[in-house]
Amino acid sequence: MLDKLEAINQRFMEVEKLISSPQAMNDMKSYVQLSKEYKDLTPIIEIYKSYSTLLSNIDEAKQIISDGDDPEMKEMAKMELDEHLPKVGLMEEEIKVLLIPKDPEDAKNAVLEIRAGTGGDEASIFAGDLYRMYTSFAQSKGWSLELVDIAEGTAGGYKEIIFNLSGDDVYGQMKFESGVHRVQRVPQTETQGRVHTSASSVIVLPEAEEFDIELKDSDIRKDTYCSSGPGGQSVNTTYSAVRLTHIPTGVVAQCQDQKSQHKNYDKALKVLRSRIYEMELQKKLEEDAKNRKTMVSSGDRSAKIRTYNYPQGRVTEHRIGLTKYNLQSVMDGDIQEFIDELQLAENAEKLKEGTSNE
Repeated sequence: MLDKLEAINQRFMEVEKLISSPQAMNDMKSYVQLSKEYKDLTPIIEIYKSYSTLLSNIDEAKQIISDGDDPEMKEMAKMELDEHLPKVGLMEEEIKVLLIPKDPEDAKNAVLEIRAGTGGDEASIFAGDLYRMYTSFAQSKGWSLELVDIAEGTAGGYKEIIFNLSGDDVYGQMKFESGVHRVQRVPQTETQGRVHTSASSVIVLPEAEEFDIELKDSDIRKDTYCSSGPGGQSVNTTYSAVRLTHIPTGVVAQCQDQKSQHKNYDKALKVLRSRIYEMELQKKLEEDAKNRKTMVSSGDRSAKIRTYNYPQGRVTEHRIGLTKYNLQSVMDGDIQEFIDELQLAENAEKLKEGTSNE
């Protein structure tokens, strides 16, 4: 472990020099990557220094106990040893978690797409509930939310809603939300009081930067059309809505949220770039999932990941078998506990993989 930590320390010092070099300053892509690496390595270096100091203090105490002549000094060294030894195992466990290779996508912003699935109007209403849940969660994290595209449901909620989330480690937190969310409750339209099961799907894409994926203008077809839905008098009279098609892949993105065609184009381009980037990422996730039992971040969009049962006030996270009876607070945006437990499960799986590969 010490050899690995020392190698990381050498890299940290190297990055520290590179980040302030004129070459890095002149190359924005390189500068961004180095800055991210520096930020990722900093907590490991901090605990490495504490761990080294701890081991040094233990060695010094042992030396005094074995070679010292002063009984009082020996007693003090024994007390120090008793205090320090239990810390070694705890610190080593912490280091193991920090040494788990970080997903380079985790620090990115995210594009979220919520779509009503089976269940008709009730599925659209539930999609609206999920959107409000994520809005509240984003506010609690201090993230900013920007709408991209909306298709409203006939009885409320949304057939589809797409939005961007920006902030610290957004994708790293929100990636666990990808999949099918199922709701069990009595719909407002149900006269017999029977519980129905409906579903909505959530897709979370890492927002791709321009240097992550290069899109040629010649490969993009731009169509404009009149916006529909809320937005003022000019909505249905100007061709402000934009639909972009990436010709080589057939991937489509559209935006009609803004009155300005230029702003809609920029938003649609961001989604288009993220969708194309995610196609490559999807292949990697599927490959990783073959080696992982938990399937926590498998990226399988058809997988049922969570059930929200209203009659019992229950929320069940199927990937890790976690059930909580705090449905109302979850729908109010309190989903951090589920995300934390999913992260722990994924880290445990990665630790197993790392152990088996050594």
